[in-house]
Amino acid sequence: MTDSFDLTFERIVPVPASFLWKGWTDPQVLVKWFTPHPWTTRTCRIVLEAGGEFYVEMVSPDGQVLKQAGCYLKIVPEEKLIWTNTLKSGFAPAALSSDSPASFPFTAHLDLSPAPTGTHYQATVVHADEAGYRQHLAMGFHTGWGLALDQLVALYNT
Repeated sequence: MTDSFDLTFERIVPVPASFLWKGWTDPQVLVKWFTPHPWTTRTCRIVLEAGGEFYVEMVSPDGQVLKQAGCYLKIVPEEKLIWTNTLKSGFAPAALSSDSPASFPFTAHLDLSPAPTGTHYQATVVHADEAGYRQHLAMGFHTGWGLALDQLVALYNT
């Protein structure tokens, strides 16, 4: 996307893009898979429009609450979703909380495209600086996104 501060996770998954899209855009579905077990997502608000709100509250097994708020920048149904935590709904500047483990500024890109055996799923998180990049990497970016995607795919099979 921009430079060496990008983290990318991608995989071919045996489910249609329409299901993956619903997983990312329907709050009732997103809360079922978004955080890798044993974490849970207890709250999700989505206003699916440019400038709309994306908000989740994730809870650790010991009760720590991690809140993540952002703003949608681009929406192409079943193909592309871009959001950032540097803005809140209505494109208003966001103040990032320094007490949050994910207090670094980022913009996330979700890209879905057809693949012979399902859907090519690619998530790229663009970080503002090396510190945010390293913090996100240390939080387990690749493992966490992989486990969460596995949980979403498992929903398709239930």
